Amino acid sequence: MYVVALLGSPSRPSRTARLVDAAIPLLREQGVETVVISVYDFAAEDILYGRFDSPAIKNLQQLVKQSAGLIVATPVYKAAYAGALKLLLDVLPEGALEHKPVLPLVSGGTAAHLLAVDYAVKPVLGALKAQEIHSGVFAVESQLSVSSSGQPVLVPELATRLTKAVASFADNLKTLHPPLPGPNELRDSLVALRVSV
Repeated sequence: MYVVALLGSPSRPSRTARLVDAAIPLLREQGVETVVISVYDFAAEDILYGRFDSPAIKNLQQLVKQSAGLIVATPVYKAAYAGALKLLLDVLPEGALEHKPVLPLVSGGTAAHLLAVDYAVKPVLGALKAQEIHSGVFAVESQLSVSSSGQPVLVPELATRLTKAVASFADNLKTLHPPLPGPNELRDSLVALRVSV
């Protein structure tokens, strides 16, 4: 099972990317892999002009379609999500997030931008028919840094919130997409069924 992380930050490197980088191993511990897609993965003309016949855009649409859910990560600029995120969302077909839980990860300069998650990010996800939009995680930029080895470093309070949010998101994914039984489990179930009949 995998999720797509749409990274809507126009900056490289970015604090928002650090938040995604910190979530990836937490998801892996839950048996969920992550495919990260950034605006930088596309030719500028394809993403700006919404060229739906572009192989890169077709690939994004297919990845999202086959994913179990999405992470939508964005910085907050002027009380709204980044324009780079909007470009990524605009090339998804209508209803692309239907039956998919979504975990928003948002970074901002100050806590004053916290409400942007509810007033800007969640409505656009709802317009794409996201099944369940988790409460998400908002991080103030001062809570995110990077180690000398390039690993994300989160203050303990943020790390705790991110761990809880990812666990809840992963539980939701597993409920919607339970693992298929292995051949031995399937055989044992059939034998038990035959015996009980």
